[in-house]
Amino acid sequence: AEGMSWLPRKDLLHYEEIARIVAIFAGMGIRRVRLTGGEPTVRRDILSLVRSLGQIPRIEDLAMTTNGHLVAPLAPALKEAGLRRVNISLDTLDADKFGSITRGGKLGPVLDAIEACRTAGLGPVKLNMVVIGGENEGELLPMARYALERAEDTVLRFIEYMPFADRWHRTVPAEEIRQELSKEFELEPEGYRGPGGGPATYWLARHPSRSVPLRLGFIAPLT
Repeated sequence: AEGMSWLPRKDLLHYEEIARIVAIFAGMGIRRVRLTGGEPTVRRDILSLVRSLGQIPRIEDLAMTTNGHLVAPLAPALKEAGLRRVNISLDTLDADKFGSITRGGKLGPVLDAIEACRTAGLGPVKLNMVVIGGENEGELLPMARYALERAEDTVLRFIEYMPFADRWHRTVPAEEIRQELSKEFELEPEGYRGPGGGPATYWLARHPSRSVPLRLGFIAPLT
């Protein structure tokens, strides 16, 4: 709200330096790379970085975490350049609330990005919903219904809010999230940890309207 304090450009790693570091890491056994941030797509010519990293021998998985705002027109080119998967932040399906949570973000371009990434084969597309008490915990079922329609290539992940400042008591435990989802879905633990053994534990959510179950991830650092 007070504005951003930007690092001088001379203090940022150049793409060539990033690629060199990743190549060194690959020689030491690293096989998976994720571009995150901040927001990686605001960097100029992000495609050239993805292309450089995608050509490094022994890197088996190249992924990106993004807010999605600038991704839709880039999705086919990102796939062609070597990106494998994306995680997209999506805390609500309500446009006004989305703007409030993200301080001015637009829901439409993010939804467009999800469809563009699915079409481009950047999947499974992981949707990350941080659940905050008093803000969006009433949207668990709508979000699950939205993801269910895309269950073939979409994973929905619920993340416990890390409490700080004035939101200290607004964490919604993963077990409470599952209880709410159980009103419409049959949930069963899957045991799947995903590529690289990430922080989520996965469950399958079955619904009589769909033959394909929805994979749900729960990231519960507090509970």
